[in-house]
Amino acid sequence: MKEKKVGTVDHYYSHLGVVTLTLEGDLNVGDTIRVKGHTTDFTQKVDSIQVEHKDVAGAKKGDGVGLRVVEHGRTHDAVFKVIEG
Repeated sequence: MKEKKVGTVDHYYSHLGVVTLTLEGDLNVGDTIRVKGHTTDFTQKVDSIQVEHKDVAGAKKGDGVGLRVVEHGRTHDAVFKVIEG
């Protein structure tokens, strides 16, 4: 299983369960991501992407996005897109 870095967490909103980041690569709803940091390491499917508080099906490099996450994300955690195969 290969991974490609798509960004670094800028902020985690605990009351929403959302991380924000600026994308370094494309990301779509349905993709699998891995969030990894000093005390963080989890994998999940992307079920929601927002750009400027609007739901989108996908986002591209340079977009500032919000992603709903299943566990606690932390500032500076790396976000990887998991590439099957």
